[in-house]
Amino acid sequence: MRISAEAVTWSVPGRTIVDDITFTVHSGQTVGLIGPNGSGKSSLLRCLAGLRAPSGGRVRYDEQDISGWSVRKIAQHIAFVEQATETESDLRVADVVALGRTPFRPGWRAAGATDHAIVEAALDRVDLTDFRDRHWKTLSGGERQRAHIARALAQQPWAILLDEPTNHLDIRHQLDLLDLLSTTEQTVLTALHDLSLAARFCDQLVLLHHGRLVAAGSPPEVLTAQRLAEVFEVDAEVGRDSAGNLAVVYRGTTDRLRTAPSGAAR
Repeated sequence: MRISAEAVTWSVPGRTIVDDITFTVHSGQTVGLIGPNGSGKSSLLRCLAGLRAPSGGRVRYDEQDISGWSVRKIAQHIAFVEQATETESDLRVADVVALGRTPFRPGWRAAGATDHAIVEAALDRVDLTDFRDRHWKTLSGGERQRAHIARALAQQPWAILLDEPTNHLDIRHQLDLLDLLSTTEQTVLTALHDLSLAARFCDQLVLLHHGRLVAAGSPPEVLTAQRLAEVFEVDAEVGRDSAGNLAVVYRGTTDRLRTAPSGAAR
């Protein structure tokens, strides 16, 4: 399933948050959406997930403009995982994951054997099988995030869109999650802060700054030292680690470079 943003713009009174963005995520790709805080990543993701109507432009899945889709159709084809969600309910983990099957059940019909099998498979994929009967309020932030990702997998969507999914996860589960996303059959678009992880696990990167598209392409094409200095205001070196993965090493901020005495060691 190909995702196309065509001149997508989203504004609030007095301010444009997402400004005329065009790019394509090809079917089966894992694409990282990167940029400083406030660059418009979350707002763009919500437009692409059908949760917010763009002020201008169009969003297409393959050749279908999703502006005419019903809420049910969107939920059947697109899974969205937020940075964090709060609920007063104290559902079991398995019940939270089972919410991903709701768009496929007519009326108030109870979950069937197929639904239960899909939920169990999703729990297994995020290493939460042993947590299936735990109550929501007993979970850590990272465990809740993994449950939300399992819920998205249980939807069996065409595409999964995620807003900072590695927040609250320890290093092991960050690696597990990004490995899962990079190998799943769905098309994946995920906002990420860790540029080295984005470079390692994403096929393509889309870089935003002040709501505008700065660059889109392969990680080596997008992550250059000059671009990191201009967009993120950091002095960084982009190279390869011992395993051959593209990695970003930070020396400091560009402010430090501007104030360093002439000839000072870097």
